[in-house]
Amino acid sequence: MTRVSTAGNFSVMTSNLMRAQIRQNEMGEQVSSQKVAGDLKGYAKSAEVLTAMRSAQAKIDGFLDQTKLVSNRLDIQDSALNQISEGIRGGREAIANAMAAGSGETLMQQLQSSFGDVVQGLNTKSNGLYLFSGARTDTATTTAGSLADLTAAASTAALFQNDAYVTSNRIDEATTVNTGVLGDGVGTAAFNAFKQVQAYVDANGPFTGTLNTTQVNFLKGVLPAFDAAFTGVVTEQGKNGIIQKRFESAQTDLKDQADTLSGMVGGITNVDMAEAITRMEAAQLAVQASAQVFASLQNSSLLNVLK
Repeated sequence: MTRVSTAGNFSVMTSNLMRAQIRQNEMGEQVSSQKVAGDLKGYAKSAEVLTAMRSAQAKIDGFLDQTKLVSNRLDIQDSALNQISEGIRGGREAIANAMAAGSGETLMQQLQSSFGDVVQGLNTKSNGLYLFSGARTDTATTTAGSLADLTAAASTAALFQNDAYVTSNRIDEATTVNTGVLGDGVGTAAFNAFKQVQAYVDANGPFTGTLNTTQVNFLKGVLPAFDAAFTGVVTEQGKNGIIQKRFESAQTDLKDQADTLSGMVGGITNVDMAEAITRMEAAQLAVQASAQVFASLQNSSLLNVLK
């Protein structure tokens, strides 16, 4: 004959009620967080795969952040190179216009303005650091400020303060490219072109009024130097553009990889909300049923029968 114990029944129902409440809490947390679990223990066999995915995700995010920073710097670098090339072209046009008009009245003022654009471009900063100074990012690329500085310096090279370090950056784990440009590399030819004109003025006096034959022949002779300097900077700008495109493409690829990994991680960590809500409702029903049975046991005590 099976013996019925009130204490035993209470113990069993208490355990059932507690398990039902724990299950209800777990389901409630899944619904509110939309995640399967709050730590790796909750993912059982998928924990190792999830850890590997998150490690890869962190690495890709790191490369993505870097490509964004480098792309921004390359954009600024492109603008700076464009300013340098425009300064050289402005100087060339000032000389050509003076020759066409037969007057050098304002030639030196125009050349000074154009040279100022070149200097400003060379001393461009990105995030507070000089772009064209190599590793000496806290030092202005050139000390030149006026045309007179070109002939006052011992040499053109003495006017540049950059070192020989060329900045390089990784596009991905397997590819590293040079992204930096050195100031003396893009500025020396331009400085020498402007310097020829200033040296002529220092030796022969300023251009005033109508240009004579000697002056015209001299100015005609310096035009190729400006053309060569302009071509050199435009070529460097083209190289910079190619690198920009590579980083833009890498950024797109990295975003695609990040999105793919996010989807894969979400497939493991994210809950099916419809299923989770159904499980939560079932857990709530189990709690209610256990509570009802527990309450009914209070009225089935042997003491109540004896009364």
